[in-house]
Amino acid sequence: MADAPFADQASASLAPRPGVINLARHGEPALSRAVRFNAQAYGAWWALYEEGGLLPGQTPPACLIEIAQRAGVILSSTRRRSIETAQAVLGDRDFRPELIFIEAPLPPPPWPTWIRLSPRHWGFFARFWWWFFNHHDGQESRAQAEVRADAAADLLIALAAEGQDVLLLAHGFFNTMIGLALQKRGLKKTLDQGFNYWCVKRFERV
Repeated sequence: MADAPFADQASASLAPRPGVINLARHGEPALSRAVRFNAQAYGAWWALYEEGGLLPGQTPPACLIEIAQRAGVILSSTRRRSIETAQAVLGDRDFRPELIFIEAPLPPPPWPTWIRLSPRHWGFFARFWWWFFNHHDGQESRAQAEVRADAAADLLIALAAEGQDVLLLAHGFFNTMIGLALQKRGLKKTLDQGFNYWCVKRFERV
């Protein structure tokens, strides 16, 4: 029995070092943002955004391609813009689309029809109302999305525990929620390229 701690230490030393987890936002979608409309029209616009793909002619940044080349497992959400991002980054290489990684919903706040804003501003206010006032309009609530983000973080950690780097090509806000869940589990953010399209955040145990 006296040798048990040494056996545990030996087993730990033989375990693979966990890989890093990279969360990348998709490329720029094709749907134009050069419009202004009311809340109801924004809801219809967002539905089209959720179905659409990428604006043609984009080239993934070299750093993202390098990250993908080092990754042992690559995942995306099941949204078209996420899948097309993965295809642009990976070429013919395989990846796993998973429903758990889709973006959190953006139901517009119940504002008067005379208020007309751009999609960018509607997105901000819709997210604010969803996050702070629990306005989900029958869609996924913040609490439900946080449970999903926890499950997504656990999945990514389990994959990285095998010693391989992991790359997820998904969505800006839900990636942020996953990142918070990863940090709650003791991972540290070691790279943050911001919130623009194609940008990456990296998490690892240090």
